[in-house]
Amino acid sequence: MHVFRSDQFPFLLMVIFAATCIVVFWSIMDMVLLGASLAVVLIPLQRRLSLRIRPLASAALITLITLLGCSALLYITYSIFSANTATLSIMFATIADWVENPATNPLMYGIPLSKGSLSAMLVQADAIFVNFLDTVIEYLQVILFKVFTFFFTLFILLLQGDELKSRIMEHLPPSLTEYVIRLSAVTVDALYAIYVVQIAIAALTFFIALPVFWLLGYGNVLFFSFFAAFCELIPVLGSSATFIVIGAYALALGDTRGVLILFFLGYLVVALMPEVWIRPVLVGRRVKIHPVIMFIGIIGGILTMGLAGFVLGPVIIVLLITTYRMYIRDRPDHSLSVVFRRRSG
Repeated sequence: MHVFRSDQFPFLLMVIFAATCIVVFWSIMDMVLLGASLAVVLIPLQRRLSLRIRPLASAALITLITLLGCSALLYITYSIFSANTATLSIMFATIADWVENPATNPLMYGIPLSKGSLSAMLVQADAIFVNFLDTVIEYLQVILFKVFTFFFTLFILLLQGDELKSRIMEHLPPSLTEYVIRLSAVTVDALYAIYVVQIAIAALTFFIALPVFWLLGYGNVLFFSFFAAFCELIPVLGSSATFIVIGAYALALGDTRGVLILFFLGYLVVALMPEVWIRPVLVGRRVKIHPVIMFIGIIGGILTMGLAGFVLGPVIIVLLITTYRMYIRDRPDHSLSVVFRRRSG
């Protein structure tokens, strides 16, 4: 008895080479995975446009619109941060003076970091939010290559995604086909929920941060709220980064009231509530999984895999739970127990 048909060996070789590429090119796999996940969400739009224009043109159009949208968002972000560079510079300089002051000790305020660690974090924050143009120029080649990888992956999978899926399905054993179809459907639902919820929470963060920064009384309410929303849009940062920075500034000023406002209303309400409650509930509701499990998948994925984990973490959890449910549902003893319960009732 042959386990594999002869025409399945090229498929197996392709799988082996694909796994090898993932290992070798792991440094750019975050862009590949994000591009692939976005393509999965946009493929239904590609199918509808393909009915009106050529598939190549529709894939190029969707990729171009996505590129223009990202470029517009980056330009708006650049303009806003450029207009508020002086504010951020004063904040970082004040925090740096407080950290370098021999009379201060971060451990006294419950900050579990040394002065050296805080200084290094300040340098990174200054490079990202103040001298961001110099940072982009310094890493321009890497950034351009990653951007190209992301949009090339998006374009190719929009154009060839359905055909690739069909070819893979052809080489699967018939007993697995139904399971793969079900898992594909729930993966699409999960990815759609992840992206939609991410944008919705970033917008929500902007609006609920407004009264917090107004109550804080430091001015620049719109900028600080945009700062929080922008950080929330980037999974590896989150709006908590904004409240930590401004909280450190309030601590350096000796503003106890400001520290309390930023911690209880900013960090706990604006930053943590969407991550701990709103996001897991909305994503979990879409895929019918408990919010606590989704929270573990989202946060665990980001902590272990970085930006790619933002997508992979919850998707892996969804696939694991869905596979378990299919296993339980399709077990012979499960069918017998259902019949027995119905007769008993």
